[in-house]
Amino acid sequence: MDNIGWSNLRRAQRENDYFQTPHRGMDGRFMPVEQITPMDEQFIGGFHPGLPAPSPVPPELPPKDRPSGHGGSIQPTLSNAQLTKLSAVERSRFLQVARMNPHLQFMVGPLLRYDTIDEHGVWHGAALIVTADSGSSYDPLPTLTIEWDPEKPSFTNKRAKSIRRPHASSFDLGPHPADPHSTSVAIANQLDGKPFHGPSAQTQQVSGQEIYVYAGSGGTFTFWRFTLHIPLGSNEMSVTYSINQGQKMQFFLPGRGQNMRWASYSCNGFSAGVNADDFRGPGFQSGYDPCWMDLLAKHAEEPFHALVGGGDQLYCDGLTREPELQEWVAKMKPEDKKNFPLTDEIAQAIDRFYFSHYCQSFRTGAFARANSSIPMMNMCDDHDLIDGFGSYPDDLQNAPVFKAIGSKGYFWFLLFQCFINTEVDGLDDRNHINKSIIIGEPGPYISFRSHSFLASLGPQTAILLLDCRTERKKDQVCSPSQYQKVFERVNQMPSTVEHLVVQLGIPIAYPRMVFLESMLESKLNPLVALGRNGSLGLSGIVNKFNADAELLDDLNDHWTARSHKKERNWLIEQFQKLAQGKRLRITFLSGDVHCGAFGLLKTLKEKNKPEMPSATDHRYMVNVVTSAIVNTPPPPTVISMVSSLANKTHKTLHHISTDEVMMPVFQTETDGTSRKQKFIMGRRNWCQTNWDEATGDLLFDLRVEKEKGLGTSVGYLVRVPPPRWNP
Repeated sequence: MDNIGWSNLRRAQRENDYFQTPHRGMDGRFMPVEQITPMDEQFIGGFHPGLPAPSPVPPELPPKDRPSGHGGSIQPTLSNAQLTKLSAVERSRFLQVARMNPHLQFMVGPLLRYDTIDEHGVWHGAALIVTADSGSSYDPLPTLTIEWDPEKPSFTNKRAKSIRRPHASSFDLGPHPADPHSTSVAIANQLDGKPFHGPSAQTQQVSGQEIYVYAGSGGTFTFWRFTLHIPLGSNEMSVTYSINQGQKMQFFLPGRGQNMRWASYSCNGFSAGVNADDFRGPGFQSGYDPCWMDLLAKHAEEPFHALVGGGDQLYCDGLTREPELQEWVAKMKPEDKKNFPLTDEIAQAIDRFYFSHYCQSFRTGAFARANSSIPMMNMCDDHDLIDGFGSYPDDLQNAPVFKAIGSKGYFWFLLFQCFINTEVDGLDDRNHINKSIIIGEPGPYISFRSHSFLASLGPQTAILLLDCRTERKKDQVCSPSQYQKVFERVNQMPSTVEHLVVQLGIPIAYPRMVFLESMLESKLNPLVALGRNGSLGLSGIVNKFNADAELLDDLNDHWTARSHKKERNWLIEQFQKLAQGKRLRITFLSGDVHCGAFGLLKTLKEKNKPEMPSATDHRYMVNVVTSAIVNTPPPPTVISMVSSLANKTHKTLHHISTDEVMMPVFQTETDGTSRKQKFIMGRRNWCQTNWDEATGDLLFDLRVEKEKGLGTSVGYLVRVPPPRWNP
């Protein structure tokens, strides 16, 4: 009972016991795990249903939520005493309610997505809302209005810093700009409270495109996509948008010659058995919010232009608790699971879970605030589908129920996170609504083609989000065909690009755990044998799908797993050739492991010769690992074990003159004290990235949670130099 995590494991076991007993409602249907209903209007875009509705005048906001010219709400706040000094006309204007006309009943949204910037300097992106048909009016169709002024003076963070309070007692989210009950003023052309109507101010209206209709037991629900094309100005600018004349919201675009500021994260959810309240500090409504509030605070100081989700933007493992799946889950023999038929009832339950879980996750708390004010770019990993999908043996992956989970999970990923419906948008990536898209081959277990993205982040920077999940199987991460298409597109990038960030999901330069992989795969492992029999309470040692060791799917996912090692080494060599020939600095960005770290690939030092300077070394590639923004870090014993492996010498790539090490970035704890484990940081984190105009360096600032649940972070900075070799 003294074992760390014992109480959480017990809680998870009690929850499993409950959900394994299906419950039926009065109509004879099973009662789902999550029952989603239309949003109360005051909760749109980040309100928590447990909080009271906002008052007619919003309370004074803590520094993370105070309007600062960008972020979420951009309306000023006055006290009741100040309101009494205004004229009746001024009071009525200040307190007027922005209501959508015609009315829409939101299920989730608005969500923003970034696509790319084209060669003409046009920013491409989209917005998405999901509405309940029974409570909405579609005559005329939903309309999004965008307003911007390329000549408007750019924001200076001096003002943002001047309004921050050193001591805040509350971290509740203030009224969200999509809330039709919050007060509003005409803010489309405001700066520091003063109107600014420049001669270049522009307004554009975009009609919603119906891209999908979901029919559930609660009615029908429509997905509306608004495609946005905005010419960049000479300076950074804000874009204000509203839907059906409702409350105005805002996001920021870079100037035409500016490289983006952007944030990245992964693992936005808790694993089974973790008590989210353990991560909820004083004043927070949820353990999900602290790190997101920290990200929003940085966004309020200096706005991010993009938000990169590196995988596991939500955790869908709770699907196995749906009542219709309990007979399948309860099968003890793996063969019985593999042969279990996919019924219409199970298929409908899978769709119901994904729809409900996405709506609930993407409309709640600080995460909802972020994805409505910073355009997203997302890549799929296993928990976006279900834990470990793609890394199990072929016979399980091809089982009817399991295969349906992967295919339906990927469908909902494309719809909610990429705003794509392949039946509407097609599969021709040369004539696609998303200019950044690279469509690969059909997955071996997923009935969709892979979707990778290559997007501009400015004149000198670009990002490749490589789909490492759709085509994955136990002995393959990506198909040769996908690699070929990706490298063809990368080679067509403009010659001005110096930095290419490659989002891989799982780290490619990270300590190996081959010994653990061998132990868990062994048929002689006594713990696994007992777990398969359910003996001694060890059923949690094995997974519920095929009774393999629980951690084995995670290890099989890793690039350094025996089954992926050859592909990994080949891929690194291809990126080295690309870097040398095209004069590109390659940097890998990863998540997954619930730790912060910086891996490094570089030219192997020759005996009696100095080490090659990083700026002139085409093999110098940093692997930034940012994980997790929400989920719990591994126990200290695991952190210690991984840290001890970070010093091990690996000769795998010595034949191509490449060394791989971990960077000792974490010299101090978040409180400034000295630290023994300098390679791995076992705290929640996210990363902000900027381009240094003076040096050409790409700056990766890993923001590590200072203290669990308190919503503040400490930065650990790594500079990645531009390429300074001749191609």
